[in-house]
Amino acid sequence: MRQLTSLDAQFLALETPRIYGHVTGVLVLDPSTAPGGTLALGDLQKLILDRLPLIPIFKWRLAEVPFGLDFGYWVDDPDFDIDFHVRELALVPPGSMAQLEEQVARIFSRPLDRSRPLWEIYLIHGLEDGRVALMTKVHHAVIDGLSGAEILGSLLDLTPDGRPAPEPADASPDRMPTQLEMLARGLMGVPLYPLRLLRSLPAALPNFEEVGIFSILPGASLVGAAGRRLQAALRRSPIVTGRKLSTPPHTSFNGRISAHRRIVFGQLPLDAVKDVKNMHGVTVNDVVVAICAGAVRRWLLKHLELGKEPLIAQIPVSVRSPEQQGTFGNRILLMGVELHTEIADPVERLQATHDSLAEMKQRDEALPASLLQDANNFIPPALFTRAAQLTFAWTSNPRLRPTWNLVVSNVPGPQIPLYCAGALLEAIYPVSVIMDGLGLNITVMSYNGRLNIGIVADRDMMSDVGTMIGWLADELEALVVPPFPARPAHAPGRPRRRRTRTASTSRSA
Repeated sequence: MRQLTSLDAQFLALETPRIYGHVTGVLVLDPSTAPGGTLALGDLQKLILDRLPLIPIFKWRLAEVPFGLDFGYWVDDPDFDIDFHVRELALVPPGSMAQLEEQVARIFSRPLDRSRPLWEIYLIHGLEDGRVALMTKVHHAVIDGLSGAEILGSLLDLTPDGRPAPEPADASPDRMPTQLEMLARGLMGVPLYPLRLLRSLPAALPNFEEVGIFSILPGASLVGAAGRRLQAALRRSPIVTGRKLSTPPHTSFNGRISAHRRIVFGQLPLDAVKDVKNMHGVTVNDVVVAICAGAVRRWLLKHLELGKEPLIAQIPVSVRSPEQQGTFGNRILLMGVELHTEIADPVERLQATHDSLAEMKQRDEALPASLLQDANNFIPPALFTRAAQLTFAWTSNPRLRPTWNLVVSNVPGPQIPLYCAGALLEAIYPVSVIMDGLGLNITVMSYNGRLNIGIVADRDMMSDVGTMIGWLADELEALVVPPFPARPAHAPGRPRRRRTRTASTSRSA
């Protein structure tokens, strides 16, 4: 049995009938390279069963502690049923990308069954040009961005021929513990709560206002400042200053979300992004965040919501060490960065984004990797679920300023062709979580020379979110345009201003 960390438990605690804690990847595959030129459900199920030793979480089932006395445990499911978890369906002709997006949104808008391992995979037939799609759906309590990429890596191969199956794991399954046994574990864990709290104080107090669940509380900055003064006194070192982020405005996608989602996919050429990076002396992550800011700015303009203050984007940053590779669970920090929607000029916006992300990286490197987990230890497990839900319900109040406006995430992926059960992988579109107060999520994943973009929004708040895909392309094109008007070939060139910048990326870039 493996106990969930407080950070893992947070993604379970946030779930309601309207909010889902799972993340999704949609893989578009060309089955013509597979044996027989097809990819059938049996082929996919066999692949997953063969690779189960590499993906132990696919058999982890949640065992909850009665009355929420302590965080739950993962137990190997003695009744694991591959037919329940791996399913198939088909789109009606013509099988367009819009149809796929709609089907994915409907499947996404259904919670996972907590009485079984928290994942599902759908094989979707009928896409245009004979392609198929693979939709993975895994709970965020089990994986973060990097561990999710590790799962995909376990299912993908470098050649259509695949690789030998790993040695089978121990075939003897665990027995699901009884409620009485779980109650006993919970009672034994109660005395440990004060110890967890004491161990968390040194890391959490000096960074109190960096944690979203506490940052909205009155006096959060005062608590953080007091913690930093105490830390400096104990270490006999200078006092470290806290973060300096502007207070974000409230937008229409910072309200209470519904149970329904709108999901759209798009692609951009990675070479074009790298050209912009080199032209302006920034990083790929800077370019990605800047064009996201430009697309969001256009949406705000269209809906008469553009203000003079920048939005604040939540950016997940991996703090997984090399020793923690393959351990699954969550090893992340949730950082805030100014999304410069208030700047009209694309180049100026890019430079401001570069500066903001560089400042975020400095804060990121100064924060303890376990900050979110330590901060969650301030809340007793028995109150954890209610406290987490109330926090995000509070931030969705239009009379209050939110901590963050939206999520922007950039996940680097492999730059070589990969195969799934022999079928060529053409694209991977990521889809992540939205919740009350955070009704828009833009996640980007690079693969084989392209940026694959997945945008998820509340269906009622942003019914026209699909327009943002075209705007992202427009924003990238605007950054390729020279900073001065083009001159005839015979005219003397106008000297360009030199910008001296140091490229920097966050840990997740």
